[in-house]
Amino acid sequence: MTSNVPGIRLVIRIVLLAVELFAAGYLFFSQAHIFGIIALAIAFYQSYNLYDFLKKAEAEVTQFVEGVQYRDFSRHYDVNHAPVEVQSLRKGFNDINSAFKIISLERETQYQYLQKILELVDTGILSYEIETGNVVWMNESLKRLLKIPYLKTIQSLDKRDAALCALVVNLKPGESTLSDIHIDRNTIKILVSATAFQTNNKRYKLIAFQNVNEALDETESKAWQKLLRVMTHEIMNSVAPISSLADTLKNRLQHSSALLDDESGTLEDLSLGMETIKRRSEGLLKFAQTYRNLNMITAPNLQQFYVRDLFKTQERLMMPTLQQKNIELEIILKDPELQIEADINLIEQVLINLMLNAMEAVKDKPYPKIILTATQNQQGKVTVKVVDNGSGIEDEVLDKIFIPFFSTKKSGSGIGLSLCKQIMMLHKGNIHVQSVMNEGTAFILQF
Repeated sequence: MTSNVPGIRLVIRIVLLAVELFAAGYLFFSQAHIFGIIALAIAFYQSYNLYDFLKKAEAEVTQFVEGVQYRDFSRHYDVNHAPVEVQSLRKGFNDINSAFKIISLERETQYQYLQKILELVDTGILSYEIETGNVVWMNESLKRLLKIPYLKTIQSLDKRDAALCALVVNLKPGESTLSDIHIDRNTIKILVSATAFQTNNKRYKLIAFQNVNEALDETESKAWQKLLRVMTHEIMNSVAPISSLADTLKNRLQHSSALLDDESGTLEDLSLGMETIKRRSEGLLKFAQTYRNLNMITAPNLQQFYVRDLFKTQERLMMPTLQQKNIELEIILKDPELQIEADINLIEQVLINLMLNAMEAVKDKPYPKIILTATQNQQGKVTVKVVDNGSGIEDEVLDKIFIPFFSTKKSGSGIGLSLCKQIMMLHKGNIHVQSVMNEGTAFILQF
């Protein structure tokens, strides 16, 4: 049993070799030269066997080390047909390979699991080596957010957005900051956070990009709604008595005019003044009532409908005005079966507002044109666009057009686009604008 253990066999061989050498020396010293030569020959044979055993063991170890170096743990070492001296060694190698296979499989499973989780989150994630700037990994959310398929180095981000690249490089681990990024002429607010870690003597920075546009829009919308509720309530409560009092005073003046001498025209002036106060008070009440409509919409009545029906309704409604103003309307819908789940009445109101704005924008153009189009992306999200070739919107105004009360028209109330934005937010969608001065404007509804 013990002769099969390589360690014991090796010890036995060394002991026998020592005995043989001692015997050969003793025989030579005793003048028994023939027996000494035989003993020396046996010692040389034993030395050769020992050398051959060590060479075989060395070859086995070398092959195993190469497998470890190249991370090849698929090799199986034949134990049964191996020399007795290396059978135990091969069995040990097989046990180590099996252990490494299990560890590699667990690591691969954890890696795939983590990758799938990171692909599902909405936050964009980027990792790069600090010293070289080489990008190690970026998830699909970041690719969609920045609309880039690949980044080799963090410096290559400079070509797409120099300000964002500088922000990422200079952002210290543990810090977070809000920033604007410009994608396809759209401005998106993102929260950028950084952390760092070190492995294999290399330092890496991990950057998270979170789109906070919707959250900020929702917060801003709720703030405006609260302000509008308070403002309209206070205006209507304060102005209503003024209107009523002005009407009462006007009536009393009219009844008293016959009894008073009004050669100077004072009573008439007072009557006109009261009429003006009454008219302006009623106008202010109507103004407050109009803005209160922003808070009237609470929940949309969702239903599935075809986009083609939505466009046909708009065409029927707007065609008389379009023909009167000689404005061309083009409808582009590559997929006639495209559908949207929304409140059709509210969406029609949004398109009416946008179409009226587009008509106003193109009125001074020699060849005025408005385009209605709808598409669906790979994620199933529908985008509806209202495009005109009008005068465009100035850059400093673009960020303000959805704010209540703000209007670029002298006769505008500033309610139309604010209402459009609130309706889209009720549908968990969004509306944004792209515009180039003297070329045109596109309002984009994303469902």
